[in-house]
Amino acid sequence: MAPARIVVKPSRTSYDVVIVGGAMMGSSTAWFLASNPDFTGRVLVVERDPSYANAATTRTNSCIRQQYSTEINIRISQFGADYVKNFRAYMGNDPEVPRVPLQSFGYMYLASDQQFAEVLRANHATQVACGAATRLMTPDQIAAAYPFYTVSDIVLGSINTVDEGYFEGSTLFDWWRRKARQGGVEYVTNEVVAIQRAGHRIESVTLASGEVISCGWLVNASGTRGAKTAAMAGIEIPIEPRTRFTFVFSAEDRLDRDLPLTIDPSGVHVRSDGLYYLCGCPPDDDSPPDFDDFEVDYSVWEDKIWPALAHRVPAFERIKIQTAWMGHYDYNTLDHNAIVGPHDEVGNFLFLNGFSGHGFQQSPAMGRGTAEWIVYGEFRSLDLSPLGYGRIVRNEPFLERAII
Repeated sequence: MAPARIVVKPSRTSYDVVIVGGAMMGSSTAWFLASNPDFTGRVLVVERDPSYANAATTRTNSCIRQQYSTEINIRISQFGADYVKNFRAYMGNDPEVPRVPLQSFGYMYLASDQQFAEVLRANHATQVACGAATRLMTPDQIAAAYPFYTVSDIVLGSINTVDEGYFEGSTLFDWWRRKARQGGVEYVTNEVVAIQRAGHRIESVTLASGEVISCGWLVNASGTRGAKTAAMAGIEIPIEPRTRFTFVFSAEDRLDRDLPLTIDPSGVHVRSDGLYYLCGCPPDDDSPPDFDDFEVDYSVWEDKIWPALAHRVPAFERIKIQTAWMGHYDYNTLDHNAIVGPHDEVGNFLFLNGFSGHGFQQSPAMGRGTAEWIVYGEFRSLDLSPLGYGRIVRNEPFLERAII
């Protein structure tokens, strides 16, 4: 049995901003607020589990890409890549802040039919228009550059090896929390159990320890529990947890070069991970799991992942699992895109929900945008309004076709 968590009570009864959830999104927002010279308010971050053991932040594969189908998602990741590469500068050139390398081995999308090939071509046109270095590759070109692939059943590939690959996101997370605290942000181990709303405004939250905390702004950064948090305020959002499996394996016959993060037509993805390789996929039954269900289903490895790997990369016929885990997406069932910014009627309720698997790489832009909205009442650096709550009310999906 896990040890009981020690509930921490806030030092005050009123804050300018209360952030529900202290993982990647909540801590990014907290840091951007604390580092903004135009913000002088008090911030409280309420986190139910400070170990973050089961948070998507911890169970992520920590990758970044620009190969999206919509301009806004491309722009968000372009800022994310710039932020990662210049992390120390963004953190005020503090010499104690480490540099964060971005390993740009790229994503390789593989199409086995003309229908998906046309999607890759359309996505490529959008990406190139935004300045991304995405390249389309014929099967012969793929075989020449990456001779370990089986390409006999492939009609087209898409890859970008500039600012696309893997980064050590845990470093960003650790330093955001550290610097936010230094800037006056208060983190407490507690849980929001009720939200008090008066008409068009959130007035306060009630914590598990019994305190009622007044707030000027409420930020919903509670991951897979985002819908539960919104429901406390009488707000509905189409967010559910979704199961995703990750396996790390060794190969007896290691490849002679980095393996791009390869998205196979089977739905399996795989990439280099130091001396090992990392792969994963959704289950065939992609229904929402229980919030606390993190049990790995090894039949997915035997029945789906290993056969797909051995077909696509014959060198992977002799491989061995080193470790495995199961994580949850905070999945937007409407359109697989984030919900960001204010509620259409309750203006001081802000969403940071529904990232559907690409929240880690989007966290710099999302924290910056949310902080800008709180301080200035608008998105100044990058207009995130296409991802606003209005489309949820209208039931008008803003579709992202490049979802893994």
